[in-house]
Amino acid sequence: MSNWFPTVSIHSLAIVVSVLTYILTTRAERERRPPSIAIAWVLGMIALPYLVLPAYLMFGRRKLPRKTLQLAGAQPPAGHWAQDLISSFGLAPSSPAAINLHEDGRVSADALFSIMAGAVSRLDVCTYILGDDAFGLRIAQRMVESARRGVEVRLLLDGVGALQVSRSCLKMLERGRVETEIFSPLFARRTQGPRNLRNHRKMVIADGARLWAGGRNLAAEYFDGLAGAPPWRDLTFDLRGAVAGAAAEQFELDWVAAGGKPASTRGAGPVSDARAEQNSSEAQFLPSGPDQTEDTVHALLIDACFRARDRMLAVTPYFVPDVSLETAMRLAARRGVRIDLVIPARSNHRLADFARSRALRSLSQAGVNVHLLPYMSHAKAVVFDRSLALSGSVNLDSRSLLLNYECAVVFYGAAEINWLARWIEGMMVQAVPFNCRAPTLLRDLGEGLLLSVAYQL
Repeated sequence: MSNWFPTVSIHSLAIVVSVLTYILTTRAERERRPPSIAIAWVLGMIALPYLVLPAYLMFGRRKLPRKTLQLAGAQPPAGHWAQDLISSFGLAPSSPAAINLHEDGRVSADALFSIMAGAVSRLDVCTYILGDDAFGLRIAQRMVESARRGVEVRLLLDGVGALQVSRSCLKMLERGRVETEIFSPLFARRTQGPRNLRNHRKMVIADGARLWAGGRNLAAEYFDGLAGAPPWRDLTFDLRGAVAGAAAEQFELDWVAAGGKPASTRGAGPVSDARAEQNSSEAQFLPSGPDQTEDTVHALLIDACFRARDRMLAVTPYFVPDVSLETAMRLAARRGVRIDLVIPARSNHRLADFARSRALRSLSQAGVNVHLLPYMSHAKAVVFDRSLALSGSVNLDSRSLLLNYECAVVFYGAAEINWLARWIEGMMVQAVPFNCRAPTLLRDLGEGLLLSVAYQL
């Protein structure tokens, strides 16, 4: 009995120290976390302080102070409210761009190879995954070919995605004079911040003038299919103009943050093309992640939900929203906005499929139409009314919106908005509605436990 009181006192002290550490670090670094995430950390520290405090110190931060694309003296353009909002973040204003959207993997690959082959002075490639397969090898070979003809080629791989790249591929890139950096490697400290902040951006930029981007990683399942299976349904686009220049600036910042040397060559800048300018539409580059002061894409989505008057169309492979985005969508549906959410019935991430059910039930009860696809769709796009759309690497889940380094392009042109709307509506024809049945007690408890850490998945 005499040993019991000291044990209780030490355990109580550990709880107090853990909670105080959370409070002080949050205040000192001005971290803004959704209530559900904050509650999960605090409850974890109370229940398991010896385990959760080290985890918090390792993974708890989600905003990292470093130079961003802040534009001193830039004036927000008068026009669409989204242009004003994005410019208020200090990001590049919208500008005309010649845009091509591609749903087909082979068309996307042709556009990607065209941009790589057309690079004159610099080729920047940022991807989460470079596949250890035939398609990944083709990408590596084309980077080597570009380097051999005098182009400065740089490859930025995420630390988790890089685990899939073979040593032989990396050696081939090194011998071919392709500069390669690993962003936030798991077993090194070259990149600032916790190891759970992953770079999920997908961009290929030629000379700061042409951009290929979207949801596809550079692996076979996104383009040709793998082992006889059909390719995943996905979405990418290429464009020419100042938007590509904004993406190139973001790549440069990420490259330097990962330990790379600044570019030795300057991009050619936006290429003048009279025919392209005639067919251009307004677009805006939108990076999101720990390097941004605000949760930019998250803020845009919530604002758009409250401003929507007619419709919201969304396609995403993983749907585990935080409370604020879920609430914004639910309220929009209740006031009469038609919301169609398209997701795969079974994705490649089974935990995400399990965790999404609670939000899907809540939204379905509010009138949101949830469409389940019979195949894997990895596409990410959202359309609001007939005046705004966005697409890129951003999934509609808490990890993607609140933790990952992501990027998207916002489209203001009628052609791109209508194309994306028709494409999403076309997938809905093949889908089945979500069955909004009540969960069992065991499933309800399991969903609650999983959702407490869903933002880290």
